[in-house]
Amino acid sequence: MPKITIRSYDSHTFQTLSECGLSPVLARIYAARGIENADQLETELAHLIPYEQFKNITLMAALLADAIAAKKRLLIVADYDSDGATACAVGIRILRKLGATVDYLVPNRFEFGYGLTPEIVQLAHATKQPDLLITVDNGIASVDGVAEANRLGMQVLITDHHLPGDTLPAAIAIINPNQPGCPFPSKNIAGVGVIFYLMLALRAELRQRGAFTTTTPEPNLASFLDLVALGTVADVVKLDNNNRILVQQGLLRIRKGRCCAGIHALLQVARRDYQQISTYELGFILGPRLNAAGRLDDMSLGIECLITDDEAYAMQCAQQLDELNRQRREIESTMQESALLKLEDALQNQQSKIQTAYSICLFDPDWHQGVIGILASRIKDKYHRPVIIFAPGNEHEMKGSGRSINGFHLRDALDLVVKQHPELILKFGGHAAAAGLTIQACHFEKFCEAFEQVAQTLLTPTDLTRVIETDGDLDLSDINMELAEYLDRQVWGQGFPQPTFNARFYVESQRIVGEKHLKLKLRKFDANTQGQAMQKSVESYDGILFFHSDPLPDLIDAVYRLQINEYNGKSTLQFLLEHWSDTDNPVIDHAH
Repeated sequence: MPKITIRSYDSHTFQTLSECGLSPVLARIYAARGIENADQLETELAHLIPYEQFKNITLMAALLADAIAAKKRLLIVADYDSDGATACAVGIRILRKLGATVDYLVPNRFEFGYGLTPEIVQLAHATKQPDLLITVDNGIASVDGVAEANRLGMQVLITDHHLPGDTLPAAIAIINPNQPGCPFPSKNIAGVGVIFYLMLALRAELRQRGAFTTTTPEPNLASFLDLVALGTVADVVKLDNNNRILVQQGLLRIRKGRCCAGIHALLQVARRDYQQISTYELGFILGPRLNAAGRLDDMSLGIECLITDDEAYAMQCAQQLDELNRQRREIESTMQESALLKLEDALQNQQSKIQTAYSICLFDPDWHQGVIGILASRIKDKYHRPVIIFAPGNEHEMKGSGRSINGFHLRDALDLVVKQHPELILKFGGHAAAAGLTIQACHFEKFCEAFEQVAQTLLTPTDLTRVIETDGDLDLSDINMELAEYLDRQVWGQGFPQPTFNARFYVESQRIVGEKHLKLKLRKFDANTQGQAMQKSVESYDGILFFHSDPLPDLIDAVYRLQINEYNGKSTLQFLLEHWSDTDNPVIDHAH
């Protein structure tokens, strides 16, 4: 059973934020997320970190300006996920506005794999014949690919945000906040944010060169922040102060109907109101539809959707992406059912050590390589273990995708496996929460054993208990539409979680809606009163528990979010239950 903890916060910081005019509930929410003063909540573009703090950015901007002036052919090489697609779209759209001759190429994950490989460089040379390659959301580890480009006479500019290896590629310039010696303080910026910053620097360079006139006006780069916001949220990077500014400004543009044709079309096929969009829609509605192209087909479809100004063509692309996403969900559902059956079989097998295992590794010859990452995430959430899911790769190989829990750095764990068993992993990469790898099929069992040994070394039994963090209880005076609307309009996400609250409730009524959800009437339990009769003076609230149709007990402990329910043109407040437990078995740790 998960352990519920209440986020702690510094009382001095709480006092400082309260004195700035924030209500007590907002002061504690922000203090618990590391906000120390009200300035950190500013979301105006003037508060962005200046582009000059990126190492090599003025050099790269000058090189690009020279290339544009010389009418050189530029080629963007993108990654095949949402961050890569939006980064490519930002680069294509802005460079074309600035007069560049630019095209793009995105590797098909099934043919070429990730990054600027020698094979993708050769394909670019043969089909596009560029003078200059620009990577977005990849390239920092492409030592061999850059060497091949140099051999073929193509210069390479690398824009990336991933962690570098021991050796940097021999590109003519690299911008990456995580490369050695880069002072840019937002190490969490997404790939789309990096290319956006490069475009800011390029505009400044062209401005200095007198490139803008009354007939060639300077472009408003803020008009591309819808794409930056989408890529940043969909890539699940930490939403630090700088990233929140980029996302908030992008959301404001979308809500005003100023987004690109592709984002508008994606919202339409998903039946979402652009005026009500939040980070939820970016991460869980638009992101998966865009990612579906890279998972099942070719991300070129996603990029085409984002770079066109033709509304009819954008809608055509969006409909195809929507259909691919439906297929992806069906494949994922089948794979998840298969994986859970495998685990249940293992649990029933007395010889299996799955109950005491610290990790989970699964393989099935019928699983789809493009969906194993999502499956790993689902299994990780269910069992709270580091998970690696394998699917067939090239001949005699398996492709693996892993997801991890707090306290277990997945890339470092794989590196430890390599150090202990050099023969087991052909190649790997990633970060703390997610990683990918390739192994020989014949080494699967040995890899599982080696990975389990590393997991047992790095994790404790306590680490294997899922922890749900909340912002505590809400006073009755704070439970209102005003707070719900405020929270709904803010930027929440990775590293800056959406506020949740926990309380004890009487379940006054419950009924099944939509065949699989529970619609509830909840009344807060007050421990200071004597008996349920005293609760009649306290207001009851609507609640919803999705994907649960079994009846709840009369008294529950619940973790919930404030939500605005739109139905028949009417807005009402409801509690969205994210977790519940019987009050006979509460697990709440009051950390503060």
